[in-house]
Amino acid sequence: PLLAKMKGLRGTSLDIFGASEERKMERGLITDYEAGLERLLGGLTAENLPLAVQIASVPQGVRGFGQIKEASVKVAKADEAKLWGKWEKAPG
Repeated sequence: PLLAKMKGLRGTSLDIFGASEERKMERGLITDYEAGLERLLGGLTAENLPLAVQIASVPQGVRGFGQIKEASVKVAKADEAKLWGKWEKAPG
């Protein structure tokens, strides 16, 4: 009940949970994802569509909380880097 009443504070400077390192990292992931989508859309062709879908799907592997999430983010970032390497080499 108390947390439900404080729902209006989410995302504001008064959000005590939003200041955690994990939440900051999550917001950074969202920003990175949006930038990646813009990059994909800028070079999207019929030929590289399957690779674009793979790149856009990488965040689906990010799961868990705390150390588990940190580990899954590291794996996802490594996978994403490999896919972006393929993207740069792909014709288009």
